[in-house]
Amino acid sequence: MILKGGFTNYGQEVGVLMLDTVFPRPRGDIGNAYSFDFPVRYKTVRGAVTSKIMEDQPDDDLIAPFIAAAKELEAEGVRAITTSCGFLAPFQSKIAAAVNIPVFTSALLQAPIIHAMLPPGKIIGVFTERGHHLNDRHFRGVGWSMQNIPIQIQGMKPDAQFPATYIGGRTELDTDVLKEEMLEMTRAFMASCPNPGAILFECTNMCPFSSFVAEESGLPVFDINTLIDTFYRAANPRKYLL
Repeated sequence: MILKGGFTNYGQEVGVLMLDTVFPRPRGDIGNAYSFDFPVRYKTVRGAVTSKIMEDQPDDDLIAPFIAAAKELEAEGVRAITTSCGFLAPFQSKIAAAVNIPVFTSALLQAPIIHAMLPPGKIIGVFTERGHHLNDRHFRGVGWSMQNIPIQIQGMKPDAQFPATYIGGRTELDTDVLKEEMLEMTRAFMASCPNPGAILFECTNMCPFSSFVAEESGLPVFDINTLIDTFYRAANPRKYLL
């Protein structure tokens, strides 16, 4: 067998651009490598904090270090790049144009596929920590609009511990408290949405609670991990024949 080289490390096919954070990341969170059945490669973008990313009109200069980090990941041999924050959706095209491998900045990229799967009239619940920060600019950044895909943005209550932990940058978290807030959010969505069809997490930190939300709602739940898994399966198809 002849192997080709060119990189220092091998076997880390998915690269993750990480915000510069210190909060805990339980299994299921994109920042916990145990969340995946395959190795991933991390690259922290220094100075990139959640509050800056979530600004209504983030400075375009903010994206420069993400592009530089993406190029580094590509040079290190990854086959695709994703990020730890769905609010980077408006920068999808700029980061994708800077490298020669697939880029998926946000779980929101899945909305058109989910919409196509569902019966007519079904609504996708887009779960996010601060609902007032998420708008059509983010959706258009990944190729769709609220005008053609019916969604309901579901944010958390103002005093929730979830955003206080992840946006506020706490160094401790209580998974039981955060789980209950996710379930409360799910119940609020199911009670207020006229025709729910699926749930899509914008927030990568919600992924540890996907199974609980699916059980509570009875709906399919999509998140950044389902997108990462889809790419990995496409890049490494299951072998059926010898």
